[in-house]
Amino acid sequence: MGSDVIAGAEPALVIAGERVAAATTFAVHDPATGALVAEAPDASRAQLDDAFAAAAAAQPGWAADPGARRAALLGAVGALLGAVDRLAPLLTAEQGKPLAQARDEVQGAAWWIAQHAKIALEPEVIRDDDRAHVTVRRVPVGVVAAITPWNFPLLLAAWKLGPALSTGNAVVLKPSPYTPLSTLAMVELLAAHLPPGVLSAVSGGNDLGAWMTAHPVPRKVSFTGSIATGKAIAAAVADDLKHVTLELGGNDAAVVLDDADPAAVARGIVEASFLNAGQVCCAVKRVYVPASLEAALVDALADRVAALRVGPGTEEGVDVGPVSNAPQLERVAGLVGAALRDGAEAVVGGSRLAGGGLFHAPTLLRGARDGMAIVDEEQFGPALPVIAYRDEDAAIAAANGTRYGLDGSVWSADPERAEAVAARLECGTTWINTHLANHPYQPFGGTKWSGLGTENGRWGLESFTEVRVTHRAVA
Repeated sequence: MGSDVIAGAEPALVIAGERVAAATTFAVHDPATGALVAEAPDASRAQLDDAFAAAAAAQPGWAADPGARRAALLGAVGALLGAVDRLAPLLTAEQGKPLAQARDEVQGAAWWIAQHAKIALEPEVIRDDDRAHVTVRRVPVGVVAAITPWNFPLLLAAWKLGPALSTGNAVVLKPSPYTPLSTLAMVELLAAHLPPGVLSAVSGGNDLGAWMTAHPVPRKVSFTGSIATGKAIAAAVADDLKHVTLELGGNDAAVVLDDADPAAVARGIVEASFLNAGQVCCAVKRVYVPASLEAALVDALADRVAALRVGPGTEEGVDVGPVSNAPQLERVAGLVGAALRDGAEAVVGGSRLAGGGLFHAPTLLRGARDGMAIVDEEQFGPALPVIAYRDEDAAIAAANGTRYGLDGSVWSADPERAEAVAARLECGTTWINTHLANHPYQPFGGTKWSGLGTENGRWGLESFTEVRVTHRAVA
């Protein structure tokens, strides 16, 4: 596995429609084995300048013809779908997720871009009388700097590329240094169907990200990642008054009501907690259950967690791959260990796995409580604490009692009762009897420290635009 996955080409920056080498590189390793996957290009400041200059030059022409824009994007989507069998193994090699999930991600990225390409923001006439005709149009912000994380490198890039490109912006994209290879390859495929400069990709470390957010060319920064980095970006863009969308961390609570079926709840919660080894911003990260149902739900959860097969993503039938990088494995193991020392019980799992690779056993913790770091903070890994409650109001207060506010879910045999509880949760999206149910047309965004702005659907498209008003006096 390595850099020969995509058409025999070494990884390269994509600038103005061309493959560009960098003077220096950095290593990308397989989290399942520790083996070198490839050396990724480390973009220089001058190469970033080139990418933004090309974007600024290409953007006005790209914005001028919506029909040509849609056709070009749909052609690019077709090329991406044709490369699923080449991109998915590369994604698994650098990120660790099971190959079937990697294939789903590539296909999902293509679908996300295609759906956004089909949404049109039409001009709106807000006044038409004997004194004035007033029209409101949405116009692109111009050039966008997009910075994406390592957990879903391609899908979350598509969450930005779809709406940004379809509304007439040019984009310079920076992937995480843990997972740059599949993103560079995807952008190369897409850019071949777009005018040169409309879409570029540069890879590198934290310095490159700081250069992007402070660069004078982009008028918007769209970032998905940690709260700490999101705060730094918000501060960096303030001086230039750039637009900014920040999709940051989440500590999603699943609130189980006393009329719920433990078996049905367990199935949905485990699927929504351990997908991608728990490395999902909007995964279930803590479960509140009535004390009367705790034993039954823990048993049902334990059966499903214990049945999860852990291993390299290349192996058939694997459900949970490795944690994607060593710092994240250290964090997950540290949070689990601290919870166990503080009185929680590992019903399943409880530690990292011996042998090679960055593997942590899927872990279910009973006896967890608010105040434990694994409950109060985002673990972002294959560990799930269960917290018993005796009062529904107290459970809702606990679910809301964090600085996070991304998503949540309520589980009940009575959907109307569940919806009433859902209305009290302080988060951007609350699901009822499901979790992780996202869609290109459905807005996604958090409250509190989970982010600023909204992605997806009409709302996401509008976030890459500015309002222009034309007021024509009537004689």
